[in-house]
Amino acid sequence: MLLVHVTESLLLPDMPKINAVAFISPSSNPVLVRSYAADAENIKYHYLAHTSLDVIEERVAEANSSSYLGLLYSIEDVAVYGYQTPLKLKIVIAFALSDTVVRDAEVNAIFKALHMAYYYSAISNPFLKLDASPEATNDPSPYLLVGSSKWKNFRRRIDDICSVVSNPSSSAGSS
Repeated sequence: MLLVHVTESLLLPDMPKINAVAFISPSSNPVLVRSYAADAENIKYHYLAHTSLDVIEERVAEANSSSYLGLLYSIEDVAVYGYQTPLKLKIVIAFALSDTVVRDAEVNAIFKALHMAYYYSAISNPFLKLDASPEATNDPSPYLLVGSSKWKNFRRRIDDICSVVSNPSSSAGSS
């Protein structure tokens, strides 16, 4: 219920389109990379997520107390923003570059909604192991991979948030 409220509060009239969202574990492994661009160059957004890790490390080293890291960099046709949760999960958003003004408060609200979606799907799951690879351990318990069907609700929540931000007029009519 809270996620629906947060998502509905994201009806921002002039936000640029979200091209991709990436969740990166504390050990710098991609948890989820979702692409929403028309060209669907998934490898490009994996690259953007990994290159943003260096900038995130620099910003965190500056003793910034805020989770929101702001604009990390812009390259070609995207502007990349970053966020780090208290548990060191990194969230990266790639917006399509446009002439609209992007306010930090609006981007921060989007990051908080994405963080809450992750929190409800992952942190509240006691069986999830993000930092250990199945090959590196002898633990017979199953690992929940982001690509598995058990993460379907998480991917759906992320897709809903991104569609609301990118198409506020179509989302407002369906609520």
